[in-house]
Amino acid sequence: MKIRAHILAFGRVQGVFFRDHTQKWASSLNLTGWVRNLRDGQVEVLAEGDKEKIEELINRLKQGPPLAQVEKVDVDWEDYEGEFNDFQVTYSA
Repeated sequence: MKIRAHILAFGRVQGVFFRDHTQKWASSLNLTGWVRNLRDGQVEVLAEGDKEKIEELINRLKQGPPLAQVEKVDVDWEDYEGEFNDFQVTYSA
């Protein structure tokens, strides 16, 4: 079943290669979407693909890369839209 997840990661998640790891993990799971830093220190992820693969990504995000200290990960499940071709690091406006 394809689905979309809007994910927010809290804690020490900026300046620790969190976006880079997220992009690599998501791409390896054949997910599409994006990841970006937010001005308040959180990392935001929008991922689309198979629900089981997104759940695997969420588990990896909860652990984070070696230098991260993830305090919490919030997930909002949404309807699949199929609007992305790949998974990229983007930047806030």
